[in-house]
Amino acid sequence: MIGDIVHDNASVGASEDTASQVVSFGGVSHHSAHDKSAVPEAEGVSSSLNGKHPDDEAYAASPAEKPVRTAGRRFYYATKRAFDIVFSATALTILFVPSVALGIAISLESPGGPVFRQKRIGKDGREISVFKFRSMYIDAHSNPEKYLNEKQMDQWIREQKVKNDPRITRIGRFIRKASIDEIPQFLNVLVGDMSVIGPRPVTISETYEYGNNRSEVLSVRPGITGWWQVNDRNDATWDSGRRQELELWYVRHISPSVDFMVFMRTFGTMFGKSRSGQ
Repeated sequence: MIGDIVHDNASVGASEDTASQVVSFGGVSHHSAHDKSAVPEAEGVSSSLNGKHPDDEAYAASPAEKPVRTAGRRFYYATKRAFDIVFSATALTILFVPSVALGIAISLESPGGPVFRQKRIGKDGREISVFKFRSMYIDAHSNPEKYLNEKQMDQWIREQKVKNDPRITRIGRFIRKASIDEIPQFLNVLVGDMSVIGPRPVTISETYEYGNNRSEVLSVRPGITGWWQVNDRNDATWDSGRRQELELWYVRHISPSVDFMVFMRTFGTMFGKSRSGQ
């Protein structure tokens, strides 16, 4: 059924007071994600690149080095996975009817399937397809020049999001502001490609923004929500290096208490003053 309503799009980006806690980003220069030569390759990831640019369609990120897990770590990850399965199954059951209604509304406002999928890099460098409700016009990514001016195009290429993006539909603005465009990603969680909480899934090119820490970030499942999203989501950019710092902080401090903090803050982001719809 999903195959009938899913629209393929591999180029769209994700929609998304800890300064004293955030670790230093190791002195890595934050160059463009499209400039592979400017960013050092990560240990455990660079061995199979064979000189290919990360934008190469045939390229798949090579596996990240897997950290040694103690018995406590294994129990944590087993518990986290059990939570992911139960929570995502419950969410999909409860939200099924509202999701069908939303899908119909999306298709009525602008022609095209209400759900699309985008290629992202998951745990251990494996390519995954991430589902989202469509919040833009159907040709927003195949023909961005139709909607964006030169400055907006530069921002889109760099950050995979644009402030006050004219490609977003009216319903799209609502579902982004309410953070419900990512509801279909509970399917990704259910099958094990993602977790409820973790670093946001990124494109092949964006993995190079992590520099030497690339393999470390790819050692955990990406999440629907995460430390970056509940903190400086719209101000923490690749350019400033702040997004890298926040995502890396989570990976290095991953624990039940941090997950609980992210889980609770997510509701504040969805319904509080911090929601932005970007």
